[in-house]
Amino acid sequence: MTTGSYFYGLGRRKSSTARVRLYRGKGNITINDKSATDYLSSSQYLLSELEKPFKALQEENKFDITIKVSGGGLSGQVQAIRLGISKALVAKDENLRGTLRKADLLGRDVREKERKKPGLKGARKKRQFTKR
Repeated sequence: MTTGSYFYGLGRRKSSTARVRLYRGKGNITINDKSATDYLSSSQYLLSELEKPFKALQEENKFDITIKVSGGGLSGQVQAIRLGISKALVAKDENLRGTLRKADLLGRDVREKERKKPGLKGARKKRQFTKR
């Protein structure tokens, strides 16, 4: 989806939702009004995960990215952001879809937490069975 001077992509993973805006720029990444290095300071791996869509297309440092992300943990948030970036790149140029699909960056991981069932202690945990 295109709006004005930016391209938009929405990514989700587990309970995380990321809204990504892609602008032409110098490669600045802002997550929830903080720089990506500050927001993800705990892990260099998570920072490299954000750049995967650009590395697959060899288009590093051509876009500024503004991200609003909520819910879940850092790993789920980064996977949601990565999907949002990929979708925004496809919104920019539909011809990039094949390359991103081959790099496995456009598929959503649909696994979610299973709900608790009535009469059980958790989603699947039951009381111990005793025969006598």
